[in-house]
Amino acid sequence: MLHGKTILLGVTGGIAAYKAAALVSKLTRKGAKVHVIMTASAKEFITELTLQSLSKQRVFSDTFQERDPSSVSHIDLADAADLVLVAPATANIIGKMANGIADDMLSTTLLAVTAPVMLAPAMNVHMYTHPAVRDNLRTLAERGVRMIEPGEGLLACGYVGKGRMEEPETIVACVEAFFAQQEKEKTLAGRKVVITAGGTVERIDPVRYITNDSSGKMGFALARAASRLGAEVTLIAAKTDVPPPPDLKVVRVQSAADMYEAVLGEWADCDILIKAAAVADYRPAERAETKIKKAGERMTLELVKTIDILETLGRSKTTQFLIGFAAETGNAEEYAKDKLARKNCDLIVANDVAEPGAGFGVDTNRVSVYDRNGLVESLPLMSKDDAAERILDIAARRAAGALL
Repeated sequence: MLHGKTILLGVTGGIAAYKAAALVSKLTRKGAKVHVIMTASAKEFITELTLQSLSKQRVFSDTFQERDPSSVSHIDLADAADLVLVAPATANIIGKMANGIADDMLSTTLLAVTAPVMLAPAMNVHMYTHPAVRDNLRTLAERGVRMIEPGEGLLACGYVGKGRMEEPETIVACVEAFFAQQEKEKTLAGRKVVITAGGTVERIDPVRYITNDSSGKMGFALARAASRLGAEVTLIAAKTDVPPPPDLKVVRVQSAADMYEAVLGEWADCDILIKAAAVADYRPAERAETKIKKAGERMTLELVKTIDILETLGRSKTTQFLIGFAAETGNAEEYAKDKLARKNCDLIVANDVAEPGAGFGVDTNRVSVYDRNGLVESLPLMSKDDAAERILDIAARRAAGALL
């Protein structure tokens, strides 16, 4: 899978830099051409000569050390790469990437790269969980940068926790899986995929509303995955915590009624619809035109049921392939199977949002996919982008038969 691929490996200044030697060796043995760019700090941990000897390629570290007057090294390297892998990726390089800083050979090259980028973060556990680092990682993920989550264990600083760079074998497996995915046929080419995301907003008055904790991240991950498989994607998004993926058709809505109308507008010529949005089950019976003033110790708010979009679609579907989501806080399998049958879905994706790392607002998820015969696949805790790819892979194969 790696034969003939050009991989640009960025090595930054952390103790995990020593693992770059094994990483270069393994990638090279599998047939990849590996070009290494080291930061000045990385050279405090491992030498250029080591990585040059293993890669059989010149190692770069100085932006201004141009040995060939007919070319600009960082542009040539950026243009040649099939994949850019930064391992280890320190908090420093992550911050530079997120904020567009280019002050050395590696960060300058990263700004010129158009190839996919993959990071293997490595740092102290407190650094990894710092809000600034989390924000930077979130920004990069939204731009399509892939993450190889660090492992947990004894760190060089003496702490035990998350922040240890994954082992070279695991990183190589992730790289191979990436190229395997790239080699796949665009299984959804020519298909229209509609995805709902986020949480709906039901107004009480001009300043108050009923909503839920959905961030939209899972729906956005599904939209990115569908686009990568060649689909024509329409994303119908309610309230979200993050901006939608660029270069996709996005329809913004607010309430359950708004979402229903938007979905109906896309439903007739839709091939696959994935309803990942968290739609309110109830709305206020009346919406006040002005702010409701505080009065008395109690306030009674009458709620009425909203339209069940998924059930309505299930009753009316003809050739469409319909996928629902079931976010539960216990007995997820039981409720998911019941929901799939009642609402006539083709697949249902269930997760227990009470489980650590699988709830709203986080970048990871643990889901199980069901059809009418029961469990199709149970996925371990992984990034929402990885979970989305697996869900879309299942859906593409199932829908291909349904839509023929």
